[in-house]
Amino acid sequence: MNAVFVRQAVLADIDALAPIFDSYRQFYGRPTDLNAAREFLLTRFTNTESVLFIAYEAGAAIGFAQLYPSFSSVSLARIYILNDIFVRQQSRRKGAANILLKAAVDYGKASGAVRLTLSTAITNESAQALYETAGWKRDQKFFVYHYNV
Repeated sequence: MNAVFVRQAVLADIDALAPIFDSYRQFYGRPTDLNAAREFLLTRFTNTESVLFIAYEAGAAIGFAQLYPSFSSVSLARIYILNDIFVRQQSRRKGAANILLKAAVDYGKASGAVRLTLSTAITNESAQALYETAGWKRDQKFFVYHYNV
């Protein structure tokens, strides 16, 4: 079995990340659009709007996690939103998601963030189990609301 390796992504990783990011979007019911996926990631890099981690197995990119920086006004501190995490279907159950989560948490700690936040579908029980096993706590105080514009 090949070991999974995770590192912070750099601009040169865009072409390896784009197909995985496109698959992630398809997982959530969006039509495939590799060019749009690539451009979206490229814009995040160019504007330093996100931090990406990429997972490799046997030299092939198999997954990613994406953090968006934000702030907590109450805490007067930086936070990160773990907006995206995905591992290709054929590469699951090998620890990649755990390693991606750890990389995100380590990055948050190293940059002085007070917390990382994520949300997942109520029906995504496997992801919920992963997060809880990794030490993430489900919010018991707040509801999340959205307003589509």
